[in-house]
Amino acid sequence: MNLNQKNIRKIRGLILFAAVVILALMKFDLLCSAAFFIIQILRPFMVGGMIAFVINIPMRFFETKLLKGERIKNRKNDYLKKGRRGLSIALSFLVVILVITLVAVTVIPQLVATIKVLTDEIPVFWGNVIKELEVLFAANPELIQVLNDFETMEIDWQKIMSTVIEFLRNGMSDMLSSTFSVASSIISSTVNFFIALVFSIYILAQKEKLGDQFTRFLKAYTSPKIYKNVLKVCGLLHTNFSHFITGQCTEAVILGLMFVITMTLFRFDYAVMIGVLIAFTALIPIVGAFIGCFIGAFLMLVDDPVRAFWFVILFVVLQQIEGNLIYPHVVGNSVGLPSIWVLAAVTIGGSLMGVFGMLVFIPLLSTVYMLLREDVNKKNKTIPVLKEPEPEEKQKSSQ
Repeated sequence: MNLNQKNIRKIRGLILFAAVVILALMKFDLLCSAAFFIIQILRPFMVGGMIAFVINIPMRFFETKLLKGERIKNRKNDYLKKGRRGLSIALSFLVVILVITLVAVTVIPQLVATIKVLTDEIPVFWGNVIKELEVLFAANPELIQVLNDFETMEIDWQKIMSTVIEFLRNGMSDMLSSTFSVASSIISSTVNFFIALVFSIYILAQKEKLGDQFTRFLKAYTSPKIYKNVLKVCGLLHTNFSHFITGQCTEAVILGLMFVITMTLFRFDYAVMIGVLIAFTALIPIVGAFIGCFIGAFLMLVDDPVRAFWFVILFVVLQQIEGNLIYPHVVGNSVGLPSIWVLAAVTIGGSLMGVFGMLVFIPLLSTVYMLLREDVNKKNKTIPVLKEPEPEEKQKSSQ
């Protein structure tokens, strides 16, 4: 190797990289603590960026569709024309708040009332289950004795349900050590939320300026190749995340409406609550709708097991219709990721970061998949394809 200036710089870079890796491995605990500390400081700004990204989708709709007509274009020195961005931001936040309020007002009161009903119905349901099992296992006296022991047990269902509700209500308070820690935690969370909210509004209001500053900075301190690749990756990430969020929300709304309409037509109980709950949980890819199905089936099981069975059948039918007919047309290949990789993204993301990981890993893995597919196709074009020999050549070679 010729030790010219270029090779010397490469060797220095490799030595520096190796030293950094060795130091990081030696001080791994310290590195993790420092990273956690930095993330804690930057958390409000990270949350603000996420809020801005989500709100940007309806804001772009309001700004480009509703507030960009010919009448507004032709106006001069008009408050509506000047304040189009601010009005779009306000309308977007208002829509999100209204949706969250609608879900809370629809689900929570009915859920509380249902829990109260379950408190009275579970003992009756338990007695009916014991009687049915006694008839089923009448030929086995040992099992009958076990069932009789269960039946004679004095289970205070009222107390159990009260304990569960009290735990859910005061569980977080019990986990904290003192009143001071509770107050400080609430204040800290509130302050962080408002910082994130203000930061998200600033990003939305100045997104073009911030984007221009980022591209100018990147162009000034990186090579043209790196600059081009970074912009390409950022564009793919933006497209995939936008399409994924829009697609999931559209699919969730359609699925929820399908359940509300069909359950109302077939006179199922809790139609609105279960429909809204399934729509809300359907935002979680693959497994979300099944969570709503489980809750709905449990609520019906206590009251009428046959009704619960037919509800599960209805869920399977609607899920198949939505998955095979509606989803491909409404959402399509929104993120361009095969089904097996969607399942892998949900599994890995869920195990690492819970529900948030499920939502983030699908568009993230989709971006990686697109980049790898493009690179593989590019490399395959440069690899010569070995042609099979003609039949005559095969016969000659065999002779």
